[in-house]
Amino acid sequence: MGMGFPDDAKFFSYPTPWIIALTALAAWVARPFVGGFGWWDLILPVAIVAFWPLQEWLIHVFILHLKPVELFGKRFDLHLAKKHRDHHGDPWRLEDVFIPLRSLLLGLPVGVGLWLLVAPDWGIALTGVGFYATLGLVYEWTHYLVHTNYRPKTKLYRRLWKNHRLHHFKSEQHWYGVTMLGGDRLLGTAPDVGEVETSETCRTLGVGQD
Repeated sequence: MGMGFPDDAKFFSYPTPWIIALTALAAWVARPFVGGFGWWDLILPVAIVAFWPLQEWLIHVFILHLKPVELFGKRFDLHLAKKHRDHHGDPWRLEDVFIPLRSLLLGLPVGVGLWLLVAPDWGIALTGVGFYATLGLVYEWTHYLVHTNYRPKTKLYRRLWKNHRLHHFKSEQHWYGVTMLGGDRLLGTAPDVGEVETSETCRTLGVGQD
């Protein structure tokens, strides 16, 4: 389709977007019934947006790119990291673009539980869950589009598109941001492209080549 959406655009044919979308919807529908709206309902989304690029960077670097380790003669390989290596190995395989279902089914209840634990009341917890899940859906959608034949039409998406493709095809040690690029700028992983040599381990993340 050239500059349009790909013919095989089936974002909601995969389970992860549905789960995240339904989580966000449930939180936003329940929020008015709980009541007690206040300043925190405005402050919390701003705080989440401020933290989000750093979170993307930290998860990408320390979890998704985690290499297998040997302990007591056994090899331990985090499922989420293994699936991410599969994604780097074949960046155009859409099944590997999304958060792995097993990881989401384990992580989502933990995330919701943490919001309920740390928030002072149910209303603020629902605002946190709703906004966090909404950004999670934006993450999945952006990442999905970058790995299809959809081409950028806006300046913002063009930056995200270029940044993530550099991570896959130039150097896996740079350009970790997907939906927000502040983490790379803050932590020094967004250099000028001409200063970075093309990595030979973009597809393997160095696993199996040590």
